[in-house]
Amino acid sequence: MPAAYEQYLVPVVFQPFAEDLAARAAALRPRRILELAAGTGVLTSRLLGALPSAEVTATDLNEAMVAFGSTRAPGAVWRQADAERLLFPDDSFDLVVCQFGVMFFPDRVAAFTEAGRVLAAGGRFLFNTWGPLEAHGFEVALQAGLERAFPVDPPEFFRRIPHGYADPAVVGADLAAAGFAVADEHELTLPGRAASTADLATGYLSGTPVRAAVETHRDAPAVRATVFEEMTARLGAGPVTASMTAYVFRAAAATTGPSAMRVDT
Repeated sequence: MPAAYEQYLVPVVFQPFAEDLAARAAALRPRRILELAAGTGVLTSRLLGALPSAEVTATDLNEAMVAFGSTRAPGAVWRQADAERLLFPDDSFDLVVCQFGVMFFPDRVAAFTEAGRVLAAGGRFLFNTWGPLEAHGFEVALQAGLERAFPVDPPEFFRRIPHGYADPAVVGADLAAAGFAVADEHELTLPGRAASTADLATGYLSGTPVRAAVETHRDAPAVRATVFEEMTARLGAGPVTASMTAYVFRAAAATTGPSAMRVDT
Protein backbone atom coordinates (compact mmCIF):
# COMPACT_ATOMS: atom_id res chain seq x y z
CA MET A 1 0.00 0.00 0.00
CA PRO A 2 2.77 2.58 0.74
CA ALA A 3 4.23 2.08 -2.76
CA ALA A 4 0.90 2.74 -4.51
CA TYR A 5 0.22 5.69 -2.24
CA GLU A 6 3.64 7.15 -3.02
CA GLN A 7 3.50 6.55 -6.77
CA TYR A 8 -0.02 7.67 -7.60
CA LEU A 9 -1.29 9.96 -4.82
CA VAL A 10 1.65 11.77 -3.24
CA PRO A 11 2.70 13.83 -6.30
CA VAL A 12 -0.89 14.79 -7.11
CA VAL A 13 -2.68 15.21 -3.78
CA PHE A 14 -0.06 15.69 -1.07
CA GLN A 15 3.00 17.32 -2.61
CA PRO A 16 1.38 20.73 -3.26
CA PHE A 17 0.39 21.06 0.39
CA ALA A 18 3.75 19.72 1.59
CA GLU A 19 5.50 22.52 -0.25
CA ASP A 20 3.20 25.06 1.41
CA LEU A 21 3.63 23.60 4.89
CA ALA A 22 7.42 23.37 4.53
CA ALA A 23 7.58 27.05 3.55
CA ARG A 24 5.52 27.97 6.61
CA ALA A 25 7.80 25.86 8.79
CA ALA A 26 10.92 27.48 7.33
CA ALA A 27 9.57 30.94 8.22
CA LEU A 28 9.59 29.90 11.89
CA ARG A 29 13.30 28.93 11.70
CA PRO A 30 13.16 25.95 14.06
CA ARG A 31 16.29 23.98 14.95
CA ARG A 32 14.58 20.78 16.11
CA ILE A 33 11.50 19.50 14.27
CA LEU A 34 9.21 16.61 15.12
CA GLU A 35 6.91 15.39 12.35
CA LEU A 36 3.87 13.32 13.30
CA ALA A 37 2.13 10.88 10.93
CA ALA A 38 4.90 11.39 8.38
CA GLY A 39 3.65 8.67 6.03
CA THR A 40 6.03 8.05 3.15
CA GLY A 41 7.93 11.28 3.79
CA VAL A 42 6.64 13.81 1.29
CA LEU A 43 6.64 16.62 3.87
CA THR A 44 9.80 15.25 5.51
CA SER A 45 11.81 15.66 2.33
CA ARG A 46 10.47 19.18 1.84
CA LEU A 47 11.40 20.11 5.41
CA LEU A 48 14.93 18.82 4.88
CA GLY A 49 15.23 20.94 1.75
CA ALA A 50 13.73 24.08 3.27
CA LEU A 51 15.63 23.80 6.58
CA PRO A 52 18.95 22.10 5.80
CA SER A 53 20.48 22.93 9.19
CA ALA A 54 17.52 21.70 11.27
CA GLU A 55 17.31 18.30 12.93
CA VAL A 56 14.20 16.53 11.63
CA THR A 57 12.67 13.57 13.44
CA ALA A 58 9.90 11.88 11.43
CA THR A 59 7.45 9.49 13.07
CA ASP A 60 4.52 7.36 12.03
CA LEU A 61 2.43 4.72 13.77
CA ASN A 62 2.62 2.42 10.74
CA GLU A 63 5.87 0.45 10.60
CA ALA A 64 5.62 -0.01 6.82
CA MET A 65 5.34 3.75 6.33
CA VAL A 66 8.40 4.33 8.53
CA ALA A 67 10.39 1.76 6.56
CA PHE A 68 9.35 3.31 3.24
CA GLY A 69 9.80 6.90 4.39
CA SER A 70 13.29 6.29 5.74
CA THR A 71 14.42 5.39 2.22
CA ARG A 72 12.65 8.40 0.68
CA ALA A 73 13.95 10.97 3.18
CA PRO A 74 17.08 9.43 4.76
CA GLY A 75 18.26 12.78 6.09
CA ALA A 76 15.69 12.58 8.89
CA VAL A 77 15.72 10.35 11.96
CA TRP A 78 12.79 7.97 11.53
CA ARG A 79 10.98 6.43 14.50
CA GLN A 80 7.79 4.42 14.86
CA ALA A 81 5.67 6.32 17.37
CA ASP A 82 2.11 6.79 18.57
CA ALA A 83 1.20 10.50 18.54
CA GLU A 84 -0.87 10.02 21.69
CA ARG A 85 2.09 8.51 23.61
CA LEU A 86 5.24 10.10 22.26
CA LEU A 87 8.54 8.56 23.30
CA PHE A 88 10.41 11.86 23.53
CA PRO A 89 11.29 13.89 26.65
CA ASP A 90 9.63 17.18 27.51
CA ASP A 91 10.88 20.30 25.72
CA SER A 92 12.61 18.33 22.95
CA PHE A 93 11.51 20.29 19.87
CA ASP A 94 10.98 23.82 18.57
CA LEU A 95 8.32 22.78 16.07
CA VAL A 96 5.86 19.92 15.84
CA VAL A 97 4.43 19.56 12.34
CA CYS A 98 1.84 17.21 10.84
CA GLN A 99 0.46 17.00 7.31
CA PHE A 100 -3.06 15.54 7.03
CA GLY A 101 -2.50 13.25 10.00
CA VAL A 102 -4.44 14.69 12.92
CA MET A 103 -7.74 13.40 11.49
CA PHE A 104 -6.52 9.85 12.12
CA PHE A 105 -5.73 10.31 15.82
CA PRO A 106 -8.36 8.48 17.91
CA ASP A 107 -7.98 11.01 20.74
CA ARG A 108 -6.97 14.31 19.20
CA VAL A 109 -6.84 16.21 22.48
CA ALA A 110 -4.45 13.60 23.89
CA ALA A 111 -2.26 13.84 20.78
CA PHE A 112 -2.29 17.65 20.88
CA THR A 113 -1.40 17.55 24.58
CA GLU A 114 1.57 15.33 23.78
CA ALA A 115 2.65 17.76 21.07
CA GLY A 116 2.58 20.53 23.66
CA ARG A 117 4.57 18.45 26.13
CA VAL A 118 7.48 17.84 23.76
CA LEU A 119 7.61 21.47 22.60
CA ALA A 120 10.14 23.79 24.20
CA ALA A 121 9.13 27.22 25.42
CA GLY A 122 8.15 29.36 22.44
CA GLY A 123 7.66 26.30 20.23
CA ARG A 124 4.89 26.01 17.66
CA PHE A 125 2.50 23.34 16.43
CA LEU A 126 1.89 23.54 12.65
CA PHE A 127 -0.51 21.25 10.80
CA ASN A 128 -3.19 21.01 8.15
CA THR A 129 -6.51 19.20 7.77
CA TRP A 130 -8.67 18.56 4.73
CA GLY A 131 -11.75 20.68 4.18
CA PRO A 132 -15.14 19.12 3.40
CA LEU A 133 -15.23 16.25 0.91
CA GLU A 134 -17.21 18.44 -1.49
CA ALA A 135 -14.21 20.81 -1.72
CA HIS A 136 -11.87 18.10 -3.03
CA GLY A 137 -12.57 17.51 -6.73
CA PHE A 138 -10.73 14.19 -7.00
CA GLU A 139 -12.31 12.66 -3.94
CA VAL A 140 -15.82 13.78 -4.84
CA ALA A 141 -15.40 11.77 -8.05
CA LEU A 142 -13.91 8.84 -6.15
CA GLN A 143 -16.76 8.75 -3.63
CA ALA A 144 -19.32 8.87 -6.43
CA GLY A 145 -17.59 5.89 -8.02
CA LEU A 146 -17.59 3.96 -4.75
CA GLU A 147 -21.28 4.66 -4.26
CA ARG A 148 -22.01 3.29 -7.74
CA ALA A 149 -19.87 0.23 -7.15
CA PHE A 150 -21.34 -0.39 -3.69
CA PRO A 151 -25.03 0.55 -4.00
CA VAL A 152 -25.61 -0.81 -0.49
CA ASP A 153 -23.35 0.36 2.35
CA PRO A 154 -20.61 2.05 0.27
CA PRO A 155 -17.23 2.72 1.92
CA GLU A 156 -17.40 6.04 3.79
CA PHE A 157 -13.73 6.23 4.75
CA PHE A 158 -13.00 9.48 2.90
CA ARG A 159 -16.08 11.30 4.14
CA ARG A 160 -15.71 9.98 7.70
CA ILE A 161 -11.93 10.20 8.32
CA PRO A 162 -9.84 12.41 5.99
CA HIS A 163 -12.72 14.90 5.59
CA GLY A 164 -14.29 14.25 8.98
CA TYR A 165 -12.36 16.97 10.83
CA ALA A 166 -13.26 19.83 8.54
CA ASP A 167 -14.75 22.31 11.02
CA PRO A 168 -12.11 24.85 12.12
CA ALA A 169 -14.14 25.66 15.23
CA VAL A 170 -13.92 22.02 16.36
CA VAL A 171 -10.19 21.94 15.67
CA GLY A 172 -9.71 25.16 17.61
CA ALA A 173 -11.68 23.80 20.57
CA ASP A 174 -9.54 20.66 20.64
CA LEU A 175 -6.38 22.77 20.57
CA ALA A 176 -7.68 24.91 23.43
CA ALA A 177 -8.49 21.79 25.45
CA ALA A 178 -4.87 20.69 24.98
CA GLY A 179 -3.46 24.02 26.15
CA PHE A 180 -2.87 25.69 22.79
CA ALA A 181 -4.10 28.95 21.34
CA VAL A 182 -4.51 29.41 17.59
CA ALA A 183 -1.97 31.89 16.26
CA ASP A 184 -3.02 31.52 12.63
CA GLU A 185 -5.79 29.70 10.77
CA HIS A 186 -5.84 29.76 6.99
CA GLU A 187 -8.07 28.21 4.34
CA LEU A 188 -5.97 27.09 1.39
CA THR A 189 -7.13 25.79 -2.00
CA LEU A 190 -4.54 24.34 -4.35
CA PRO A 191 -4.78 22.50 -7.68
CA GLY A 192 -3.93 18.84 -8.01
CA ARG A 193 -2.71 17.59 -11.38
CA ALA A 194 -2.75 13.92 -12.40
CA ALA A 195 -1.43 12.36 -15.59
CA SER A 196 -4.57 10.25 -15.92
CA THR A 197 -7.74 9.42 -14.04
CA ALA A 198 -6.82 5.74 -14.30
CA ASP A 199 -3.61 6.37 -12.33
CA LEU A 200 -5.48 8.43 -9.78
CA ALA A 201 -8.14 5.75 -9.28
CA THR A 202 -5.44 3.09 -8.97
CA GLY A 203 -3.80 5.11 -6.23
CA TYR A 204 -7.00 5.54 -4.25
CA LEU A 205 -8.09 1.91 -4.64
CA SER A 206 -4.65 0.42 -3.95
CA GLY A 207 -2.92 2.92 -1.70
CA THR A 208 -5.60 3.83 0.86
CA PRO A 209 -7.76 1.90 3.36
CA VAL A 210 -10.59 1.49 0.80
CA ARG A 211 -8.35 -1.17 -0.73
CA ALA A 212 -9.63 -3.66 1.85
CA ALA A 213 -13.28 -3.09 0.88
CA VAL A 214 -12.44 -3.55 -2.81
CA GLU A 215 -10.31 -6.67 -2.37
CA THR A 216 -12.87 -8.43 -0.17
CA HIS A 217 -15.75 -7.77 -2.59
CA ARG A 218 -16.87 -10.87 -4.48
CA ASP A 219 -16.20 -9.11 -7.79
CA ALA A 220 -13.26 -6.79 -7.17
CA PRO A 221 -12.47 -6.26 -10.91
CA ALA A 222 -16.02 -5.03 -11.50
CA VAL A 223 -15.74 -2.64 -8.56
CA ARG A 224 -12.53 -1.17 -9.94
CA ALA A 225 -14.02 -0.86 -13.42
CA THR A 226 -17.09 0.96 -12.08
CA VAL A 227 -15.01 3.40 -10.05
CA PHE A 228 -12.73 4.07 -13.04
CA GLU A 229 -15.75 4.68 -15.27
CA GLU A 230 -17.45 7.09 -12.86
CA MET A 231 -14.28 9.04 -12.14
CA THR A 232 -13.52 9.32 -15.85
CA ALA A 233 -17.07 10.52 -16.56
CA ARG A 234 -16.61 13.28 -13.99
CA LEU A 235 -12.97 14.23 -14.51
CA GLY A 236 -12.12 13.14 -18.04
CA ALA A 237 -9.47 10.60 -19.00
CA GLY A 238 -6.54 12.90 -18.37
CA PRO A 239 -4.44 14.78 -17.81
CA VAL A 240 -6.83 16.04 -15.14
CA THR A 241 -6.80 18.94 -12.70
CA ALA A 242 -9.01 19.51 -9.67
CA SER A 243 -9.06 21.93 -6.76
CA MET A 244 -8.44 20.69 -3.21
CA THR A 245 -9.20 22.70 -0.06
CA ALA A 246 -7.46 22.39 3.29
CA TYR A 247 -7.15 24.36 6.52
CA VAL A 248 -3.73 25.24 7.93
CA PHE A 249 -3.28 25.89 11.65
CA ARG A 250 -0.38 27.32 13.60
CA ALA A 251 -0.74 27.09 17.36
CA ALA A 252 1.26 28.16 20.38
CA ALA A 253 1.02 27.34 24.06
CA ALA A 254 -1.83 29.42 25.46
CA THR A 255 -1.08 32.07 28.04
CA THR A 256 -3.19 32.23 31.18
CA GLY A 257 -6.21 34.44 31.62
CA PRO A 258 -9.51 35.06 29.80
CA SER A 259 -7.84 36.60 26.75
CA ALA A 260 -5.78 33.50 26.01
CA MET A 261 -8.09 32.00 23.39
CA ARG A 262 -6.05 33.54 20.57
CA VAL A 263 -2.51 34.80 20.28
CA ASP A 264 -0.67 36.74 17.57
CA THR A 265 2.81 35.41 16.88
